[in-house]
Amino acid sequence: MSTNGFIKAAVVLATGLWLTTWAAPAAHAQDAKQLYKEKCNTCHGPNGKGDGPVGKALKPPPADLDTVLKGKADADIAKIIKEGGKAVGKSALMPAFGSKFTDEQIQALVQYVKGFSSK
Repeated sequence: MSTNGFIKAAVVLATGLWLTTWAAPAAHAQDAKQLYKEKCNTCHGPNGKGDGPVGKALKPPPADLDTVLKGKADADIAKIIKEGGKAVGKSALMPAFGSKFTDEQIQALVQYVKGFSSK
């Protein structure tokens, strides 16, 4: 292989690796946004304020994610999602999603909901 051919091959490989590295997080973020919209929005609302259409009728009301997630470690947030509110001393109305979501989906959702506290 000529030097020019080697350089072209290296550029193609590097571009492929770069695209793979950046495309995966974007796909996970989109998946997490969709999961939130389908499973969390009805109680926690579109911006995580606890003001979803079903959440307005719940007693106690769903948590404002901006408030309750501040300072929480990713593992703590994942546990709430995976095991439900009762498992962490919160409302039993918060269902466990461990049997519905994969660990990868839960981690993506953790990153998505953490975004509410930075808005």
